[in-house]
Amino acid sequence: MSAPSLDHLRTFVTVARTGSLRRAAQLLGVSQPTVSAHVQALEKELGFALFTRDPGGVTLTAKGEELAQEVGPHLDAIEDASAVSGLARPASRPVHIGGAAELLSTMVLPNLAEMQAALPTPLRFVFGLADDLLDRLTARAVDVVVSAVPPRRRGVAAAPLYDEEFLLVGTPAWADTPLDQLPLVAYAENLPIVRRYWRSVFGARPTGHALVAVIPDLRGIRSAVLSGVGVSVLPRYLVAEDLAAGTLVDLDPQQVPPLNTLFLATRGRELDRDPALAAVAEQLRRWIR
Repeated sequence: MSAPSLDHLRTFVTVARTGSLRRAAQLLGVSQPTVSAHVQALEKELGFALFTRDPGGVTLTAKGEELAQEVGPHLDAIEDASAVSGLARPASRPVHIGGAAELLSTMVLPNLAEMQAALPTPLRFVFGLADDLLDRLTARAVDVVVSAVPPRRRGVAAAPLYDEEFLLVGTPAWADTPLDQLPLVAYAENLPIVRRYWRSVFGARPTGHALVAVIPDLRGIRSAVLSGVGVSVLPRYLVAEDLAAGTLVDLDPQQVPPLNTLFLATRGRELDRDPALAAVAEQLRRWIR
C-alpha cells in the first residue's frame, strides 16, 4: 500500500480538529465536496472509517482518534520545518492576523501605515470570536490571534498581551439613577459582558433591568450609549476619549475594575522561527497597550 497523500492527511486532521466538513473546507480554502472526497479516499486507502457522520457534524471513530493523535503533530512539524527553511512564507505571502473587530480597529488599524512601513510582509486581518479564530489558527488559516480567551489547544503557544478594563458607562443623564433601574444595551440576549461585570463587582447576576437594545458590536453599543438610550459595560480603550470629553461617565467607579486578559497566540514555536511573524507580533505588542 502506498503512503497516504499529505493533502488528504492535512484535510483529515483539519476535519478532526474542527468537527465539521464545512468548517474544514472554509479553513482550507477548498469546497466541501473536495474535503469529503479527501476523507473518503483516505478511508478507502486505510481500510477503516475515520468519522461517524450525523446532522451536527462528524465525530472521530476510535481508529480516527488514534490516527489524528499520531499524524497531527508530524504534519505540524513538517510545516514548521518548511517555515524554518524559508519555504512556507515567501516575501510576498501575507501574515493573517485574527482578533476582535473592535479591538483591532481601535488600537491597530489607525497605525497601519506605520506598521506596514516597518514590516517585511503584507497583512490580512480576520475578524471574529476568539474560539473560532483559534480554530483557524490550528488549521493554519491565520498566523497569529489576539485572543480574548486563554488558548487551551494543543500546539498553540500564547503569552499575555493586554488587560482590558471594563467600565459601566452611560451619559451624564444616568449618573443619579439607581444601578438596578438602569436600562441596558447588551452584546447578546444573555448579557455576556454585563453579566460578567455584575458577577465580578456585585457577586450576582443583573436582574430586573430593561434590555433596550441588543447590538453584537461593541462600537455599535458605544454609539447607542452615547445617544442616551441606555447604559452598558464597555472596555476602557473604546470609551477613553468619551470619558475625557465628559460625553460618557463611569457610573460605578471601581478601585480595581474588572479585567480580561488578552493573549497573543501563535502555533508552536513559529514565532521564533518566522522573522516576518515575529515582526508582526512585535508591532501588535507595541500598539495593543
